[in-house]
Amino acid sequence: MKKALLAAALMSAGVVAHAQSSVTLYGRLDAGIEYMSGVPTGANVNGAANGNTTRWKAESGDWGTSLWGMKGVEDIGGGNKVLFQLEGSFNTMTGAGPGGGGLFNRWATVGVSNDQYGTFTMGRMLFISNGVWDFDPFGQSNWSSASLVRGRNWPQSSNNFAYQSPKIAGFDFYGQYALSNATSWNGNGTTPQGREAGAQVTYTSSLFQVRGIYDEIRNPANGALYGPQVGTINTANAAGGVFSASREYSALVNVFLGQFKVQAAYQAIRSAGATGVIHGQPTTLDHEWGGVTWQATPAAALIAAVYHVNGNNGAGNATIYTVGGSYNLSKRTLLDIQVAGVSNSRAANFGLNANNPGFAASTDNPLQGKGQTGVYAGIQHSF
Repeated sequence: MKKALLAAALMSAGVVAHAQSSVTLYGRLDAGIEYMSGVPTGANVNGAANGNTTRWKAESGDWGTSLWGMKGVEDIGGGNKVLFQLEGSFNTMTGAGPGGGGLFNRWATVGVSNDQYGTFTMGRMLFISNGVWDFDPFGQSNWSSASLVRGRNWPQSSNNFAYQSPKIAGFDFYGQYALSNATSWNGNGTTPQGREAGAQVTYTSSLFQVRGIYDEIRNPANGALYGPQVGTINTANAAGGVFSASREYSALVNVFLGQFKVQAAYQAIRSAGATGVIHGQPTTLDHEWGGVTWQATPAAALIAAVYHVNGNNGAGNATIYTVGGSYNLSKRTLLDIQVAGVSNSRAANFGLNANNPGFAASTDNPLQGKGQTGVYAGIQHSF
């Protein structure tokens, strides 16, 4: 009798635990074909590209990163929950994972949440600058808000602590603080990441949404707010500079007008403490964009956007003009297409992709002062 009661109690406990916990497996596969002109070739005596060509390429992730992950939540009572998330990116075309970025290169977090007090998480996560995603007409696709700042606003961040507040009267707050794990608080060259931090405030209503973001990324070598410099502006590698370590101030807005969504943003990216900066390598960037999405039918959307950047210190300016759209075959599968072109001033060589700075053929940046055009068409499935 005692054994029967014990078995029944254990079974009941298992049912209760199951009811209070859940784990979800999810993912996204994105694949397509890409055409691009203005692709650099060859090299001069300094290692910089000296010609250009066109290219067809099987591509993964142009419309959105291919990824897979799992997340779970456990209700521990009293309005409190324990949660986790694991997420990694991969290449649909090759099956290759993130390599040096680790299996879960995008998210590896654990934390606690409370409906009244908010959510606190720890681990590796997308950096807070990714908060521009909600205000980018192309949702940070490969040719969009990250392109002209060379990926400055879409990195991941390790050693991070984050807090998300509940929404109060339309407002919510999100903050991150990532340790360098070096003996010097901001970084001293002994760890792969310098200190990183940021804060975000959002107001949402039925008619519009506005967001302000402040963030900073420190140079892991010395904790400075300016990335490493290598070579000169005429050599193959111009290194990271303001694109890899700096402060960023963002003001963003969405306006909801029935079938139309109008989006606009301005970002001021500023470095500090840079010394011996070579002419042509910027220490400040002014980045803005605007666009509109027309949800023509429940399944079909058309998008048009313009992105522009201007760098100081003779770095020049560039503009991306792009149109595209998507058609949902189902709730989980869509077809997508994007046509884009980038126009550079005489001193600039920004490409459609979020390439590293420099003039080597390996960067995919067009020749200095030249443009680049591209077309991408693909399919995306989410599960």
